[in-house]
Amino acid sequence: MNPSPNLDRCLTFINCQAQPAGGLPDASKSDGIRRAVTLSRQTGCGALGIAELLREQLQARTPAGTPPWTIFDQNLLTQMLSDHHLPQRLAKFVPENHVSWITDTMEELFGLHPSAEVLVRKTAETILHLAQLGNVIIVGRGGNIITASLPHVLHVRLVGSVERRVERLCEEFKQTRESALAFLRKEEEGRRRYLKTYYHADIENPLLYHVTLNTDNFTPSGAAKLIATAL
Repeated sequence: MNPSPNLDRCLTFINCQAQPAGGLPDASKSDGIRRAVTLSRQTGCGALGIAELLREQLQARTPAGTPPWTIFDQNLLTQMLSDHHLPQRLAKFVPENHVSWITDTMEELFGLHPSAEVLVRKTAETILHLAQLGNVIIVGRGGNIITASLPHVLHVRLVGSVERRVERLCEEFKQTRESALAFLRKEEEGRRRYLKTYYHADIENPLLYHVTLNTDNFTPSGAAKLIATAL
């Protein structure tokens, strides 16, 4: 997916939310009810494609004049750093797979950057703020845990068989099956460790989600439609 249109939509969303009171209708409401979605995903489920189709479906139901439905994935870090007036170069220190605590401690000790824990906390603050505004789809980074107390947020977990997810990775990145499988396992372990380290949560706990969707059994469009209907 080309990141440029998504970045443009993020800027549009942020600019709309920054309008003075009385200018635009409530940014987060299409029918008087605020809504947002968090997407947790196993690697290779096609989450970003599903998120984009979901955004399109939700946007089609949203009245003109309200801020656009917007996906926050990698661009979430850009927004977090901007919110907290931090340099964009720090984005590389907040991967969704946890940085080695030894490296992190040494670099913090020598003043190279704030600790990963500080950056994760600031990311959580940005996620919570965006979800409170509404009209957002937040991908990963423990969004479902951070926003668990907000009744207007739907939490979705995308899963699939290892074989089918490896096939998608091979198709998308032109990898061999062996390299795709190694990538999948590394990413899965990183995300599992991220949630365990910072939120003391098991990413596979089904009680953390309202909907768990097996993407083996749905087209991306069908998955997006199901999520939109659940929302």
